[in-house]
Amino acid sequence: MEDLVIRDADVVDGSGQPSYRADVVVDGGRITAIVKEAAAAGCQRPRAMRELDAEGLVLSPGFIDMHAHSDLALLRDPDHSAKAAQGVTLEVIGQDGLSYAPVDDRTLDGVRRAITGWNGYGDDIDFDWRSVGEYLDRLDRGIAVNAAYLIPQGTVRALVVGWEDRPATPEEIVRMRELVAEGMEQGAVGMSSGLTYTPGMYADDAELTELCRVVGSYGGYYCPHHRSYGAGALQAYAEMVELTRKAGCPLHLAHATMNFGVNKGRAADLLALLDDALAAGADISLDTYPYTPGCTTLAALLPSWASSGGPEAVLARLADGATAERIRHDLEVTGSDGCHGVTVEWDTIEISGVSDPALADHVGRTVLESAGLRGEEPWATARRLLVEDRLGSTILQHVGHEENVRAIMRHRTHTGGSDGILQGAKPHPRAYGTFPHYLGHYVRELGVLSLEECVHHLTARPAARLRLPDRGLVREGYRADLVLFDPATVAAGATFEQPRTLPLGIPYVLVDGRFVTEDGRRTDVLAGRAVRRTPPC
Repeated sequence: MEDLVIRDADVVDGSGQPSYRADVVVDGGRITAIVKEAAAAGCQRPRAMRELDAEGLVLSPGFIDMHAHSDLALLRDPDHSAKAAQGVTLEVIGQDGLSYAPVDDRTLDGVRRAITGWNGYGDDIDFDWRSVGEYLDRLDRGIAVNAAYLIPQGTVRALVVGWEDRPATPEEIVRMRELVAEGMEQGAVGMSSGLTYTPGMYADDAELTELCRVVGSYGGYYCPHHRSYGAGALQAYAEMVELTRKAGCPLHLAHATMNFGVNKGRAADLLALLDDALAAGADISLDTYPYTPGCTTLAALLPSWASSGGPEAVLARLADGATAERIRHDLEVTGSDGCHGVTVEWDTIEISGVSDPALADHVGRTVLESAGLRGEEPWATARRLLVEDRLGSTILQHVGHEENVRAIMRHRTHTGGSDGILQGAKPHPRAYGTFPHYLGHYVRELGVLSLEECVHHLTARPAARLRLPDRGLVREGYRADLVLFDPATVAAGATFEQPRTLPLGIPYVLVDGRFVTEDGRRTDVLAGRAVRRTPPC
């Protein structure tokens, strides 16, 4: 007898087509039968060892988070309710050009320190891997939800070139190409870059094109955090479109926003650029989170010249008065490339987390507010925080525009990505709320997307980008990565004031046919595994 039958569900199958009522049978981790309108038709209804009454609930494929920062959280937190409770059954990690494989004993510490603000330093983690394949094997020991991995271009550059601001030599490019090929062969789905983060930002287009050629030859895709989301954003998007065209590599634009005052109301310009490229035959997709503020590290705002050489070099520059004054001038007068070419507005920079608990009184305040309490200029507060927290502070940047968010999420290549940083006392609520916020706020309350459209954006469309032949749809033979939610009540519980609150209206989530969330509570099931690249036909 089969494992499970889900009775009388309103199936929104991920295709974008209208919903239908059905019994869905799950056995051995897969969907084995779908019986539509069984009761009304008088059919023999399927039976199973367990029967779940889904009256009033929508059954959809599990959601795919196309931009996640759970690289260490998946290992340290078996519960991982931040994502499991949202209905996420697959996360794409290795984002923004910095993660933990491939590394060696020499470079691992620098990588850990560079992204402490994203993932913590990892004192609680046994870093018993060095290659991409070894990291994926580590995930295979059992995690809350599935995970796919992008080779982080910045980590590759650190391993071969170092943290310095200089061009790679031809020999170094050959070695980086070899490392990217090895990562793809070991199961990565593509490559990411963080082109406002050290050291990936020091790669020129020729270097990136060479690496993208390797990714494209393996059927993977390139996922850049490109060089600007502020001044020069459109040029930065166009650069990525042209680069991947030359390389013959599909392009997936990470957190595709148009932020800062210079881009208010300019989503249409971005979408026209993408539509022209698509009409010319480009293979492009994008992801967004359904909020206006962004989230990164405080150190990310620094100009690229100040970040050359890695964390210790940055701290040394901050400690030197004359050099620190030069950094301030770039931030406040010129417009730092780390702050996307715009001059920093300290009243938009909210401290969301610190690594040193002694600095916790900064959390929840803007840099301007924190400076006012100390009777000093904002740069003095920011500089002290950078030094005392050893670059480990995270921030929210309140620089987005709601009209841009809504316009971009309607695009025909759009997918959902939380960009969820789980560190800090007051993280961005997108880490806990992205997917129910789409369904509750933007579908039910605002009608920006229909329910069927939205589920398509969050399931089948990202599965197609990842080349997953048996995920993203409710179909016989497909993996039973499923979510059941109440369309009348589903909502993000997380707010900016209470960002770690779990969502409402998502009582059941299955990974590989096993309940990771049941009756709204996290079970102890660790059914997730590494999802490796499917070779092209």
